[in-house]
Amino acid sequence: MENFIELDINTSKNYKIKIGRGLLNNISLFLKKYRDNCNIVLITDNIVNSLYVDKVVENLSKNGFNPHRFIIENGEKSKNLNTVTDILNFLADNNINRNDIILAIGGGVVGDISGFVASIYLRGIDYIQVPTTFLSSIDSSVGGKTGVNLDKGKNLVGSFNHPLEVICDVDTFKTLDKEIFSEGVAEAIKYGILFDKALFNRLATSELHQKSHDLEEIISTCVNLKAKIVQSDEFDKGNRQLLNLGHTIAHSIEKNSNFTIHHGIAVAIGTAIITKASEVKSIGQKGIYNKVKNCLLENNLPIEIEYTTEDIYKYIKYDKKVSGDFINLIVPIDIGYCKLYK
Repeated sequence: MENFIELDINTSKNYKIKIGRGLLNNISLFLKKYRDNCNIVLITDNIVNSLYVDKVVENLSKNGFNPHRFIIENGEKSKNLNTVTDILNFLADNNINRNDIILAIGGGVVGDISGFVASIYLRGIDYIQVPTTFLSSIDSSVGGKTGVNLDKGKNLVGSFNHPLEVICDVDTFKTLDKEIFSEGVAEAIKYGILFDKALFNRLATSELHQKSHDLEEIISTCVNLKAKIVQSDEFDKGNRQLLNLGHTIAHSIEKNSNFTIHHGIAVAIGTAIITKASEVKSIGQKGIYNKVKNCLLENNLPIEIEYTTEDIYKYIKYDKKVSGDFINLIVPIDIGYCKLYK
């Protein structure tokens, strides 16, 4: 195991985020800080299971833990209450108790489901996030939002539930195909537009990829940016809503596509659309759309979708950011500065 970056998240439940390489090979070392000889329930998907979970199970077993494995089908279609019920029954069937730990190994779908299950089983048990995608490492694994989808839209059922720890092994990104990795790039660009002109300029200058020498530094930067705003507005009542830049349109795009368009790709399109609208309406600075468009294109991300305005609005009205007759939209003003509009 090489040296790793360790970040502190100070919320109602304080925890650490580890970012490095080879961390999965030493997973028991990290868990033993919290428990000895307990049950560890690994929740993962079929793809991650085939790549990494056998080794994790072996490591846990050799170090006195009793591992159990629950595998869901990869993809957004698994993120529903039926999956939650299946996992809850699995936990009960295996006599999992409050001394045990859920280990969420996978992308955002796995992490969101696992965190939600952990918040409601026995009225709450501990869980650890092990994100295996670039997107989940800088987004869903940090900040405590968990949940699942309903037929009407994304993340309409959920809870705030922070993990014991987040363990991000960057080596797992090596097996991601380019499109899945680029979802995380879209999210990193979003952080740059929101808060960090230097980060944006780095991503606009040259394409970020799995072998980029500064990948761990960029993950750390993004996590710190998210942590700062989560710590100031843990329960999403104010400035934390800025993190939804591009997401309102993105969630509608995902739903319209029956989730064949992945979240990060939809965020890229949603960010481009809202930035263009901001400049057209003379809210954003002149030229901001070209800057955002060129940054997205530099990283091989899309900026358009064929859906009509009516198609997009059909699902926006069910978005959880709707308040009464209004919906909160995050509008870019300049690179590094956005505002919340009703």
